[in-house]
Amino acid sequence: MSYVNQPVKKKDAEALVTGQPVYTDDLAPKDCLIVKVLRSPHAHAMIEEIRTDAAKKVPGIACILTYEDVPQERFTFAGQTYPELSPYDRLILDRHIRFVGDAVAIVAGETEKAVDKAMKIIKVRYELLEPVLDFHKAKDNPVLLHPEENWESKVPVGADNKRNLCASKVETLGDVDAVLKECKYVVEKTYHTKANQQAMMETFRAYTYLDYFGRLNVVASTQVPFHIRRILGRALGIGASNVRVIKPRIGGGFGAKQTSVAEVYPALVTLKTKRPAKMIFSRYESQICSSPRHEMEVSVRLGADEQGILKAIDIYTLSNTGAYGEHGPTTVGLSGHKPLGMYGNTEAYRFAYDVVYTNHMSAGAYRGYGATQGIFAVESAVDELAEQMNMDPVRFREINMSKEGGKFIGYDGSPWVTSCTLDQCMEKAKAMMGWDEKYPRRDMGNGKVRGVGVALAMQGSAIAGVDVGGATIKLGEDGSYTLSLGATDMGTGCDTILAQMAADVLETELENIVVFGVDTDISPYDSGSYASATTYVTGMAVSDACGQLREKIKGLGAEMLELAAKDVDFDGKRVYALDGGREVSLQDIAVRGTCGNNESLHVTVNHSSKISPPPFMVGMAEVEVDKETGSVELLDYVAVVDCGTPINPNLARVQTEGGLAQGIGMALYEDIQYNEKGQLRNNSFMQYKIPSRTDIRKIRVDFAPSYEKSHPFGAKSIGEIVINTPCPAIANAVYHAVGVRVQEMPIKPEKIAMALAENAKC
Repeated sequence: MSYVNQPVKKKDAEALVTGQPVYTDDLAPKDCLIVKVLRSPHAHAMIEEIRTDAAKKVPGIACILTYEDVPQERFTFAGQTYPELSPYDRLILDRHIRFVGDAVAIVAGETEKAVDKAMKIIKVRYELLEPVLDFHKAKDNPVLLHPEENWESKVPVGADNKRNLCASKVETLGDVDAVLKECKYVVEKTYHTKANQQAMMETFRAYTYLDYFGRLNVVASTQVPFHIRRILGRALGIGASNVRVIKPRIGGGFGAKQTSVAEVYPALVTLKTKRPAKMIFSRYESQICSSPRHEMEVSVRLGADEQGILKAIDIYTLSNTGAYGEHGPTTVGLSGHKPLGMYGNTEAYRFAYDVVYTNHMSAGAYRGYGATQGIFAVESAVDELAEQMNMDPVRFREINMSKEGGKFIGYDGSPWVTSCTLDQCMEKAKAMMGWDEKYPRRDMGNGKVRGVGVALAMQGSAIAGVDVGGATIKLGEDGSYTLSLGATDMGTGCDTILAQMAADVLETELENIVVFGVDTDISPYDSGSYASATTYVTGMAVSDACGQLREKIKGLGAEMLELAAKDVDFDGKRVYALDGGREVSLQDIAVRGTCGNNESLHVTVNHSSKISPPPFMVGMAEVEVDKETGSVELLDYVAVVDCGTPINPNLARVQTEGGLAQGIGMALYEDIQYNEKGQLRNNSFMQYKIPSRTDIRKIRVDFAPSYEKSHPFGAKSIGEIVINTPCPAIANAVYHAVGVRVQEMPIKPEKIAMALAENAKC
C-alpha cells in the first residue's frame, strides 16, 4: 500500500491555514437577511399574548414570525436514520415554552442592528408554569412537559409523554441478584456526569436561498446533510424533495451538529420572504440553547469471586434529555452496552434506564454518545472492586477484559470480538507510564501527593444494520478521478483518509483523486459523520466502488485492445495484455469513455454493515494533588488505542489528542450549573471553563493495531473512543493519591479539600 497507514497531509490543509473562505459564513451572499430568535426568559410557560406590530415597523425589518406562522406537525431535530428513535416533540415555534432559551419568535431584517432593536420591542405576556428542574423527580411528575396529543414516538423505545418519559427499558442476562449474592466482593455506587458543551470553534450556522426552480437550498455547518434535508422537509411541510443541502468546511462539530439546531429558522424566513437568509449563533446562544451532552446518573453494582473474576454487572442509568428528546433514546443505550462489552467473563447482567424530560436545555449528541458517562461509572466501580480485593486495578482488568475471539457481553453491535489488542494496549500503557514504579502513590514530601489511575474504553464502528456509507467514483477524461462522498468531513480529515483508500485501490497518486464535498442533490446517500461510522462504513463503500471501477477500466481497455477481460490487467497507469504484448494508457481509456462508448466509467456504491467492531483503548493518568488546597494537576496522560489499521497515523494521533483534551476538560474543568429558576449560569467561556493547551500539559499517544477482517484495510473507528478514559482514569488517580473518591464530574478542588478535612476529623 502506498497511502494507507501513511501520515499523509490533509487535502484541505493549505486552504485552512491560509484563511481561504471555506466556511458557511464566508460563503453566504452579502444580501442575506439576518435572522435571530427571541428566546424565553422562563423555564416553563405558556405564551398568552405576543405583540409584534411595533417591532415590524422598525426600518429594515423583513418579517417577524410567531407560533401562529409555523406548521403544526411535530418533528425532531435529531439527525438520525429514519424512522428516528427520538420522539417527534417539536414545533418550529410553540406556545408552550419549555426551557430558558426556548424559541419564542423569529426576527429577520436587513441588518443586525435592526433585528436587535426589533427584538427589544416585541412584547410577550407569559403564563408561568411550574418547572421540572430536578431530573430525579421528573418521571411520573404531575407537571407534564409534553401533554400535547400530537406528540409521537415512531419506534417502541418505552417513551410515554404522559409520564415525562422519553425512553425506558430493562434488559437482562441471567439472574443478576442471585449471582451477586454468591460473590465474595460487591461494590454498589452511583456516579454523576453533567451536560457538557461541545464548545466547537465554529458555532451553529446556516444560510438559505431559493433557486430558480423555487427549491429551498440550505448551506449549513452540519454533520448530517441528508438528515437535515428530511428534517426540514417535514418541519416546513414541503417534503424532502424540495430541499437541497450543501455542506462546506466545518469548524468542528463533536456531535453538536448531528442535531438541526439552526437550519430551520433561516429556512422558514426564506420561504416566507423569498429572500436569502442566514443565522449565525453567538457563543452565548451556543451555550444556552444548543445540544450538549446528556446529564446522567449511573448506578452500578459489580460482583467478583475470590479469584478476581467479574461475575455480574448491574447498571441503572437515569438520563436527562431536557426539554426535547433529541438523541435521548439512543445515547442512553451506550451508557450500558459499551462498558458491558469491555468485560468478557460476566455470567449475568442487568441494564435498565429511564430517560426523562425536564425544563432544561435539550440535550443531544456529543463525542462518546453516552458511553463516556457509563464508562466513567463502571471503570470507577471496577477500581473500587479491585481495592476491596487488595488487587492492582491493572491486574484486575487484565484478568477480566474482553479478548479477540471471545463473546461480547451485552454489546449490541457484534456477538463476537472480531479484532482486539486490548491486552497489548494495557502492556504498552503500563510501560509508558511506569505503572509498577508509580502505583498507587508517591508522597512528594511538600504537602503534595502523586497518584496514578487507569481506565479501559470501547466504542463502536457505525451502528450495525442501520448506518449507510456512500461513495461515487468517476474517471475523468484526463485520467483523474472524482470521489464524491455523502459523509461529512468536520475537520477530522475523512476526505483525506477516504482518498487514501481510493488511491491505493486504483493504484494512482493521491493528488489524482479529487474529493467532492456533500451536496444532497448529487452526492450518494450517506447517514452522515456520527457514530464513528466514516472510516469503517464509508471506507467500505469507497473501496468497493473503486474496485468496481477498476474492473470497468479493465473491461474497456480489453475492448480497445480487442482482447477478453480475463487476458488483461490494470496497474493504475495502463491496461496491458498478460502475454506482454499490447497496452493502452489510462488517459486513452478515459478519453474513450467520453466518446463512442456505452459503458459509464462511473460507479456508485452504498454500504452497510451487520456488525460494529469496536475500537479499544487504555488510558492512564498521573496526577499531583495538593492536600492543603485540593487542587489537582494532571502531570501525564498515556493513551494506547486499538483502532484496527490506522489509515492515517498522523490524523489518528491528533484525533486521540483532541478527544483526550475534551475528556480532561470534562474531568477537571467543565461544570454546568443552573440556578433555581432554570437559568444556565455558564453562558460564556468566562464561566464555562475549557482547558487550554497549557492546562493539558503532557499527553502521550501510541497504537496497538489489530486487523479488522470485515474492513478491506483492516480499519476500525477512532473518533469517539478517545474521549472516554480521562474521567475515570483521573478520578482513580486522585483516589490513589489522597483516598478521596469523586463520584461526580468535574473533580473540583473544594470537593477534595472538604473530603480531606472530613477524613481528618474521623
